[in-house]
Amino acid sequence: MKKLTALALAAAAISTSALAAPETYVIDGSHTLPRFEYNHMGYSQQLSRFDKTTGSVTIDRAAKTGSVDVTIDTTSVSTGYALFNQHIQGEDFLATEKYPTATYKSTKVVFDGDKVASVEGNLTLKGITKPVTLTVVSFQCMPHPMVKKDACGATATAKVKRTDFNMGKYAPYVGDEVTITLPIEAIKQ
Repeated sequence: MKKLTALALAAAAISTSALAAPETYVIDGSHTLPRFEYNHMGYSQQLSRFDKTTGSVTIDRAAKTGSVDVTIDTTSVSTGYALFNQHIQGEDFLATEKYPTATYKSTKVVFDGDKVASVEGNLTLKGITKPVTLTVVSFQCMPHPMVKKDACGATATAKVKRTDFNMGKYAPYVGDEVTITLPIEAIKQ
């Protein structure tokens, strides 16, 4: 297994070094499930996710530039409990009837050597747009063994305040700070 991984990484490195043009990858919605975590009245950290995400990632490794464009279907929120899903979709929080999507559009992709280190951009949630920097905690591009195409994957995190997005009900009892984790897998087109 280690030899196979090493060969895949070597092949990706060789193919990457020869590229000088942007490459576009389409998000794989079955492996891109954004999640959010917040403190519930000091008792526990609650974790929920969104089940429907679309978008694309463009990367030019030679020029060390790129872009990220993500759309999250906020009606796909999954708390693990149907009644609570409806509560989170209500006017006090996501207001999905009026705002059925959240978006993240990058303004800059920051590299550390050959790896993406962070993504600066704008998060639009409940009709409010705020600058948010995603810290990339893992990043990998290589041939996908199942779909037989190049693929990239990353996990990025950010902290936001829900009061900044007009979702402050029950604060400070229910934590205002929300940790967003965005795991992305995307297939080259």
